[in-house]
Amino acid sequence: MKTTTESLQLTGFEEILEDRELTVSSADYSLLTDLYQLTMAACYVGEGLDGRVASFELFARRLPEGFGYAIAMGLAQVLDYLEKFRFSPAQIQALQSTGIFAGAPERFWTLLATARFTGDVWAVPEGTAVFANEPLLRIEAPLWQAQLVETYLLNAINYQTLIATRAARLRDVAGPEAKLLEFGTRRAFGPQAAVWAARAALAAGFDGTSNVLAALKLGRKPVGTIAHALVMAVAALEGSENQAFAAFHRYFPGAPLLIDTYDTVAAARMLADRVNSGEMQLEGVRLDSGDLAVLSREVRSILPGVPIFASGDLDDREIAKLKSSGACIDGYGLGTKLVSGSPVNGVYKLVEIDGIPVMKEASGKVTYPGRKQIFRHIENGQILGDCLALSGENIKNCDSIPLMKLVVKDGKRVQNEESLDDIAKRTAASVASLRPETRQLDNPISPQVEISPDLQSLTQKTQKSH
Repeated sequence: MKTTTESLQLTGFEEILEDRELTVSSADYSLLTDLYQLTMAACYVGEGLDGRVASFELFARRLPEGFGYAIAMGLAQVLDYLEKFRFSPAQIQALQSTGIFAGAPERFWTLLATARFTGDVWAVPEGTAVFANEPLLRIEAPLWQAQLVETYLLNAINYQTLIATRAARLRDVAGPEAKLLEFGTRRAFGPQAAVWAARAALAAGFDGTSNVLAALKLGRKPVGTIAHALVMAVAALEGSENQAFAAFHRYFPGAPLLIDTYDTVAAARMLADRVNSGEMQLEGVRLDSGDLAVLSREVRSILPGVPIFASGDLDDREIAKLKSSGACIDGYGLGTKLVSGSPVNGVYKLVEIDGIPVMKEASGKVTYPGRKQIFRHIENGQILGDCLALSGENIKNCDSIPLMKLVVKDGKRVQNEESLDDIAKRTAASVASLRPETRQLDNPISPQVEISPDLQSLTQKTQKSH
């Protein structure tokens, strides 16, 4: 009996079926979706609903564990995806070959063959602080288009928002003067996630990334030191740790050095002798193990003018402890606990179809109907609260500061792409505008998000209609 793969007819799409590397390029993104997006789109076509204008909103039901806010991120990748939204002949043939769509109407294939995103996108700018149940993004497009893009949008925004939120909190705890370096590539959830994590961290205020690909694509210089392997290898073959450091500096003069392979204090003294004699320059040392607070103080006394970096599964709480204990640390390399952890629970829900507001009423997963806007109440530079209202609603009890902006109109961008520096400035301003109780590490309290009178009324009316 033939397997499913063996029974597929290999024609012009052999490369799709025979590619076992599971690598993903931007050309693959149309197929990087859940099956039910495609089967639902086929059903919409068959029922004549595909062209009805639908509005979907993407929001988080809850914030990452222990956080009082989230930092919106990932919009740039969403807009790139929508701009390139296509189905190639090979992709269409591959779908047809599965047999799953044997009953799909012929016009479904015509739509895929000519697919372009033609809708509008409203979104909160990247780097903006948001709270639970507030839409980060809204898609207004023909139903079949709005449905098909769901999976990629959630993938891009959920992960980058998680990383940006963690990075913003790390920056907040470490302070504006500390150097924060993203070292998470080896711990990120796959190659694409590693690049996105680097981008999100930089956009949330980090100073650099060790990910060479991400750094170069983002117009940055990659950063890093050395690993214990170089010290052990050169020391074993050429005689000492000192010779290992000297060998590295022959090719990378002054580069930061990792000094805790053997005896941290002894290594610092050895380097101090060479620095004080004028034999070498040293741009920094890194500590990756041991009692970082105690060791950093000892190293500072030995190398008073040399920046000290710390790494080793650090997070915001560990940095706070180090600072409170008087650690002499100028920068941090953050990896595992930056790029992993509890996810952002982002969802993408239909809120209006053909002008008719709709809502979900499942227990614990109720949504608000209608297209919405967030109005932010700021006083003396601080966020007092938000008002979730219907788009176009006249809000009298909140300052009129709408957060969601039109970024795509009729499938075309209406705003230029922002630089990482601009997004990082917005992130810093957003965090600075939060009250201390929202920024605190333990039991943070999010600002109140009010529901406008019109939205409350529409919710009740929609529930009664069900």
